[in-house]
Amino acid sequence: MGVPHSTARTVAPLSFLYDFAAQQYGMLAKPNMKDIHDANISFFSPQPFYIAGFFFPQQILQLLWLWRLWKGEDRGEDLDQMIDYTPIYAVGNICIGTWMFFWNANDLRTSNVFVTINTLAQLSYVCLRLGNVRHKGPDRSPSPLTHAIAKTFAGIGVLDLLHNTSAAYFKDRGPATTVKVLTGLGFGLGCAVSDWMLGACLVYDLIALGAGQKGTWRMLLNGYAIGCAGIVGSKFWLSSRGDRHGRSDDLDYNKSPPQA
Repeated sequence: MGVPHSTARTVAPLSFLYDFAAQQYGMLAKPNMKDIHDANISFFSPQPFYIAGFFFPQQILQLLWLWRLWKGEDRGEDLDQMIDYTPIYAVGNICIGTWMFFWNANDLRTSNVFVTINTLAQLSYVCLRLGNVRHKGPDRSPSPLTHAIAKTFAGIGVLDLLHNTSAAYFKDRGPATTVKVLTGLGFGLGCAVSDWMLGACLVYDLIALGAGQKGTWRMLLNGYAIGCAGIVGSKFWLSSRGDRHGRSDDLDYNKSPPQA
């Protein structure tokens, strides 16, 4: 456990409030965040309303997570997982909140630094500390809600990084063949090694990117989204099927032997 619970329950909500206030500034200022988006279109520019569609439900999840962290009534390992994630959660909120000020100032190369820090921090935590979520059985993952928060942060972080980097360095440019190939390979591999939570976020990223593009690039992104959805869905089905068989075997093993 990196920090005491008393620190975590203070730092986490303060970082949330900072990010939330910065987001309100980004939407209400002139120019606002969408104005900057529209002025810096590139080959990884998503449909901006898809970001809003992701942002608001994730805020509700965060509030639920913060409430449970504040109360501290979860079982030991669940609470430990929440506290363990708190420093990365706070870093993410601070980075995204600060990103907003540079984005609205149209200083996209500086804003990209904060996006990069957040995305790498979230992905590193998800890969190195959380792993794939397991909902049942003796290997049940502690605090599935923490998995949901961290993986939605990481998933939208991938979209933010692609968007900001392309807008900062490749404004008004279309994707090269290398970009098209690496996009398919990267998202396909990401979905193949992720659990359903992070995988679903990556599929959503592709849908958002496709909705923001035109022509054959849009069609290709939509095709990638369908393919990745198939990968995520297949993995989820196989995992669920394995869990059902595992529980069935356990029940059979624990049955009393038939009486003679």
